[in-house]
Parts: sequence; structure tokens; C-alpha cells
Amino acid sequence: MSYLLLIWRQYSGLCAVICGSEGWDEIEDFCHSKLDFLRQYGDFSGGIPSQDTLARVMALINAEQLQTAFAEWMKACHDVTQGAVVAIDGKTLRGSYCRGKQKGAIHMVSAFSAANGVVLGQVKTAQKSNEIAAIPELLKLLNLQGCLVTIDAMGCQKK
Repeated sequence: MSYLLLIWRQYSGLCAVICGSEGWDEIEDFCHSKLDFLRQYGDFSGGIPSQDTLARVMALINAEQLQTAFAEWMKACHDVTQGAVVAIDGKTLRGSYCRGKQKGAIHMVSAFSAANGVVLGQVKTAQKSNEIAAIPELLKLLNLQGCLVTIDAMGCQKK
């Protein structure tokens, strides 16, 4: 498989997830329904990859590199100007807990640009109690300058 083909398969899966698809069935359905759109940006002459192929290709993504790339993309797409308000908050993702598999819920700390209405970046924390440790990591990732950063009471704790 060529490197470029690999990129387009990852791109199609990421588009589906950004648009709210959950699970490989929904991702594949999204890709089939948006094939004309996807073809505007990449080579899908062989059609949409199967669920299994999408899962294998997505497993190759380095989460930290994707996180950094996403933050850089958001910076390029949305100007965060001097004095802009950036709200930082932690949330537990709905449906991420699986009692049967003894899988704990996923906790994320996100930075939201109030003016642009978009999440500029986010980092995963090991537990909700680790939210305070994730805030400096997120701020370093975003490299914000001249912004007004707001944080809820969780951010008021001492180290």
C-alpha cells in the first residue's frame, strides 16, 4: 500500500469521527455517503476501505503526533488574537466507560476559543483528578500568547 493511499484512508476516518461517527460501522457508512466529497481531496478510485482496513489504518496513528498536528491546524485555521478568551475545562466523555471490560471513563481537558467557537486543542488525562496536571501540558501545546485564559475551580489548586 502506498504511503499516500494510507494518508487518504486515515483522512476519511478522521473526517467521519470529526463529524460524529462512532464505531467502524458508522465510519464506513459516513465514508460511503460522502464519497463525492472525499474524492475532491484524495484518491478514492478504489472506493471506500472496509471497516477492518479502516481499523488497521487508524491503529497506525500516533496519538501524540495527531494531537500536536490538530493543535497546529487549529492555530492555522483560527486566529487567536491578543486579548482573545480561551476557556479551559475538563470533561468526562459520555459512553467512554465500559463496565464489562473494566475500562474506565476517558477524561479530556480542552481549550475552547470563545470568539471562534472551536476547540483549539485537548489532552487526555489518566483520571479526572489529574486534570490539574494536564492544564500546563495543554497550554504548552497551544503556545498561547496575549490571551485571557479562563479555568474553572479545578485550576485553582496548588501543586
